[in-house]
Amino acid sequence: MGTVKDMLATYPADLGSIDQNKLTRCIEACIACAQACTACADACLSEGMVGDLTKCIRTDMDCADICNATAAVLSRHTGYNADVTAALLRACAVACKACGDECASHADMHEHCRVCAEACRSCAEACDELLAALG
Repeated sequence: MGTVKDMLATYPADLGSIDQNKLTRCIEACIACAQACTACADACLSEGMVGDLTKCIRTDMDCADICNATAAVLSRHTGYNADVTAALLRACAVACKACGDECASHADMHEHCRVCAEACRSCAEACDELLAALG
């Protein structure tokens, strides 16, 4: 996904001291996680025992929404607010950890949950790394 890096490179103003590699990784991880969570929730709805997956579906949907919002905010640089960005990164990491744990609890029975848990863990890590880099 070179688009995120390309868009950052074409931004007409100075992005300041932000680590563009970590920013790129975080945006890409958020997009990938949102897609995985959306697909996992949909797959859960197709399982025979959908009632047993209610919490998984809910955490998938919450995580997808938060990841989408995080990717959008991280993609905007005009009028940047470090406090909002930091709060959103913390929220995204928490949502991803919760969703990753929930999906991992179903991973032995549902491959889509295993894949989703991996995407969630990767996104949480990217958010934590970017947050640390922001200071």
